[in-house]
Order: sequence, then structure tokens, then C-alpha cells
Amino acid sequence: MGVQQSETDTGTEEAAASGEESGGTGSATAALVAAVLGFFVITLDVSGVNVALPAVGRDLGGSLSGLQWVADSYTLMFAALMLSAGALSDAVGARRAYGWGLGLFVLASLACGAAPTLGALTAARVVQGSAAAVMVPASLALIRQAFPDPQARARGIALWTVGGAVAIAAGPVLGGLLTTEWNWRAVFFLNVPAGLASVLMLTRAGRSPRHPAVFDLPGQLTAVLALASLTFAVIEGGHDGFTGTVLVSIGLAVVAGSCFVAVEARRRMPMLPLELFRLRGVSVPVVAGFALNAAFYGGVFVLSLFFQEQRGQSAFSAGLMFVPMAAVTANFNYLSPRLVARYGPRAVVVAGLLTGASGSGSLIAVDTGTPPWVTALLMIPLGIGGSLAMPALTSLMLDSVAAERAGTAAALLNTSRQMGGALSIAVFGALLAGNFATGMRESLLITTCLLLANALGATALLPRK
Repeated sequence: MGVQQSETDTGTEEAAASGEESGGTGSATAALVAAVLGFFVITLDVSGVNVALPAVGRDLGGSLSGLQWVADSYTLMFAALMLSAGALSDAVGARRAYGWGLGLFVLASLACGAAPTLGALTAARVVQGSAAAVMVPASLALIRQAFPDPQARARGIALWTVGGAVAIAAGPVLGGLLTTEWNWRAVFFLNVPAGLASVLMLTRAGRSPRHPAVFDLPGQLTAVLALASLTFAVIEGGHDGFTGTVLVSIGLAVVAGSCFVAVEARRRMPMLPLELFRLRGVSVPVVAGFALNAAFYGGVFVLSLFFQEQRGQSAFSAGLMFVPMAAVTANFNYLSPRLVARYGPRAVVVAGLLTGASGSGSLIAVDTGTPPWVTALLMIPLGIGGSLAMPALTSLMLDSVAAERAGTAAALLNTSRQMGGALSIAVFGALLAGNFATGMRESLLITTCLLLANALGATALLPRK
């Protein structure tokens, strides 16, 4: 990605690669650091905020469903706008799109930290999630453009996933520490210095080429309507039962989802080309990414509430329970591409899914009488599984599409992942609303079965090395 390349350049991949090489190692490194920092903070705002939710409830008031919306309003917009954000990244250039998203994310973080009511916090989280949706596909497109060599790109993607994996694992620790020692608002204010550091690195990155892309307004509106209606139905239905409003929401989700598919099938330049799903290198990562995020985000949500509300631990003490998992996650993320090079993506993906399933399955037996150190150790396989599988899935996805589709492919994968997180929180929160112990076991059983099913699917559909 070269500094001499025009922002309006729509040349071939070879021309882009040439421009990237002329930008030098410093330009590529700056792009990678900016992408990793950004992905770290937007992922931190999922796992770190989950630990702070009980403190938010005590400070601002609100039921469990209200706290679920604080978590899900972020991930819902994150997922719903990701596909259009991928087209935006392709159309205006990855660096510019990333800069826009990053600036909005920092401002929204300030609004979250200063929110006077639960409604204001939820609204600010909507803006945060919208900004994060722009940042993720743009960050992956930055890496794709900065490292034209597949092996170098795989290492860059591994570092990018390390940033997210460390955030999701260490987020509870930081969130718990900040909430206990200062206030839950500090969890959001932490984004500001990290965001500014990412902006500084972005200014040193080379310019990004533009690729033809059209904003798909009908597709975007139907996607947002379908996902929001489905999430509303799951959250409110779990607490209030299948009332008329919930049934209407379910019907609206079905109609909007059907309209989305019809719109995308007929548009000349859709935001989600449906033919991508014919590629196994696309369909398998999309479904497996959903399962992995459901296990991680849902697991962190459930266990954070379990530690604080059932065991009576402080937010910081609850965060410390995730330290062993955080300690091993980054190492396996960086190890994943090496294992892929040696054994192929199928073996690594299946191993990661099975490892995650073993961790989720073993946690089903945990109760208030389980020693804390045992619970902490049982969470480690859940962290290892995701850190092994996600780098391999991401590389497989990007290697399966042309360079000009990098932003769209990254958006599709992360849309699926964020919806896995949003729906798992919605479903698990509904299960916990009854008997907490039973709901926790049911939640962990669901993630275990989901991961096992994906392991079988990846074994059958992905080719051997």
C-alpha cells in the first residue's frame, strides 16, 4: 500500500501490491499496528462491559433485560451494519473508512462514559457498535493491502486476531479492575487513549486504493430490521413470554429476512453477493465463526453474572477468574498460522472447535460449590479453542475471495460472529431469568452442541491439506 498511490486508484491487485511495496516496511507495520489497536478496543467493549453490567444496573437502575440491551445494542449494530461497512471500505479506501469509524468510536465511548441514564447509555452503545462495524472490515482490508504475500498476510492476520482474543479474554480483568477501583464509566474512557494511539499509527500508513462498490440501502434496511426484530423477540420473549408484541417481532424478522434475500438476489451489485456462500472457504468460516462467538461472548456474559450474583464476588475478583484463559489465548492465536502451514486449515479448525466444546462442556458441572481455581482452569480450553480456530478461519475466508472482495468478505465473517455474540446473550439471558443454575447449564450445553456440530461440518466440508 504505497504513499504515492492515488486515493482514487482502482487498478489491479498487482498495481496495489506494487504500491504497497513502495510504501515500505514502516507503512505496512503502521497499518498493522493501527488495525490491531482498533480491533483490541472494539472487542474489549464486549467482554469488559459484560463484567461491569451489575455495577451499571446498581448505578443507573434497570432490569436484566435492560442490561442485556446495553450489551446487545452494541453487538446488534456491529453485526447489522457490517456488510454495508465492507462496501464502504472497498469504495472509499480502507484507511479512510477506518479513520472515520475510529473517530466516531472514540466520541461514542466518551458519551457512554458520561451517560446519565440506562437509555442514554444504550443509545451511545448503538453509535459505538455502528462505528465498530466500519472499523473491522476496514482493518482487515488494511492488512490485506499492506501484506500482498500470503505468508506475511497470515502472520498479520494472526496478530490482528491476537488483539481481539486478548481483549475478549483480558477484558473481564480490566473491566473488573476499573469497575472496582474507580467506576464502570472508566471501562469506556479507556477507549480514548487507545483510540488516539491507533489514529497516530494510521497517519503513518500508506493510502488505500478504491474499488467499485455501491451502497445497498434496501438490503441494509431489511438486514437491520430482521436482526433487530429477532434480537428483540428473543430478549423480551424470554422475560415476558410470547406476547403479541413478541409474536409480531418474530413475524417481522421472518418477513424482513426474506426480503433481504430477495433484494440481494436481484441487485446487480449487492452488499452481500449470495454466490459467496457457494464457496466452502466462505460458508464454513461464516457458520463456525457464529458458533465460536456464541460460545465466547455468551460464556463471558453468563460466567460474569455467575461469579458476581451467585458467588458474591466483586467485579475485580470476577475478572481475575478469566486470567488463566487470558494468559494462554494470545500464544495459541500466534501458533495457529504455523499449525495451518503444517497441517492445513481443516485440522486446525476442527481441533479448535473440539477444544472449545470440551471447555464449554466441562463448565456445565460448575456450581457455587466448585472451587474458584477449578472453574478458572476449566475455562482455559474455551479460550484455546477460539484462539486456534479463528485465525485459520479468517485466513481461509480471505484466501477464498479476490482482493477486491476483501472488505466484503471480512464484513460477512464478522457479521456472523457478532450475531453469534448478540443472539447468545439474548438467549442465555432469557434462560438465566428463571432458575439461574439451570439456565447456566442449559446455556453451556447449547454452546457445546453448537461447537461439536461445527466440528463435524468442518471435517466433512473442508478439504484435507
